[in-house]
Amino acid sequence: MSEVLSETVAAGVVQITMNRPERRNALDRKSYAGLIAALAAAETDAEIRAILLTGAGGCFTSGNDIKDFASAAAAGEAPRAAIDFLEAIATATKPIVAAVEGFAVGIGTTMLLHCDLAFAARSATFRLPFVTLGLCPEGGSSYLLPLAAGQKKAAELLMLGEAFAAETAAAAGLVNAVVEDGTALEAGLAKAKALAALPPESLALTKMLMKRGTAQAVAETIATEARHFGERLSSPEAVAAFAAFLKK
Repeated sequence: MSEVLSETVAAGVVQITMNRPERRNALDRKSYAGLIAALAAAETDAEIRAILLTGAGGCFTSGNDIKDFASAAAAGEAPRAAIDFLEAIATATKPIVAAVEGFAVGIGTTMLLHCDLAFAARSATFRLPFVTLGLCPEGGSSYLLPLAAGQKKAAELLMLGEAFAAETAAAAGLVNAVVEDGTALEAGLAKAKALAALPPESLALTKMLMKRGTAQAVAETIATEARHFGERLSSPEAVAAFAAFLKK
């Protein structure tokens, strides 16, 4: 079974689905490779004008696969696959629409900061548990979340690492709207179709201009966070947190 599915679901729209439902779509190195490849294929396909990102089995993603991360940390490896994916989604030129059901944890939340539109089911649950895992923010979130949500709300979400509801995600600028359970994909597809019907060069230019002012800062933040994140992976705090998590 492929960890990532990619299929054209409407004229000009490719749907990329995180597909490890037995693990609540937790992302391991193979998953990241699949996501990077799917994004690259969409970027180079002239027929594709919008990307729809979702998760299988009624769940967006429960975040990084802790078992995979723990093994990488034990081997002294940096989380390069995750960083490569974050860089790919941050620099994508075509519009990306996210449809969130179930859990959006860790990178499942931070990747939304790089999506152009996002829709969440009413019962969706978000969480940024980096500090509680002995880690630090990633994906440019330490820069982008304060811009979107304000400094105080970003501090609450990133420092405390508590779960929060779809309404809070909307208020923090992570999603455009909250929709009824089971309809996030439908809402996302409708907007992806609308984007795909627009003049593609004008759309790409608009996205570039909107990101132009922060692109360098985002790239620098992703790189800086990644360095610290890699160091934190082998820290006593993270090792203890991973061990406690895997005992559950």
